[in-house]
Amino acid sequence: HEGLRQLINEGIHASYQRHQLNDSAIQAGILAMGLEIYGDASTKMPTVTPIKIPKGIDGEEVREMMLHEFGVEIASSFGPLQGKVWRIGNMGYSSRKENVLHVLGALEAALIYQEADIHPGKAVQGALNVFLNKKMS
Repeated sequence: HEGLRQLINEGIHASYQRHQLNDSAIQAGILAMGLEIYGDASTKMPTVTPIKIPKGIDGEEVREMMLHEFGVEIASSFGPLQGKVWRIGNMGYSSRKENVLHVLGALEAALIYQEADIHPGKAVQGALNVFLNKKMS
């Protein structure tokens, strides 16, 4: 009931726009870091972003570090994609700018710790560019 109350108070159109904006920021941060988004972008839902785990990186170690050091949980995948793709959720109350920035910072830090071949310092900046451009419109 609480979730529905929040949706009614925010308005369905505003909620949809919030999810779209946060999804755009997540994707911008992931791409700025040098990671790849898994799948066909034209059919991607704004509520989940699948990310290819870079070669040579232990996806579960990254997830554990994010959880234990940053309090951030991202999902792994199932079946043939297990160990190859992470999933970042972007749903409901959790779909907020501060959460987007936090998850990107945590992911980037965990990848740097594992010496992944990424563009350090770019993830949060990529997302901020989306948020700040939106505010200037």
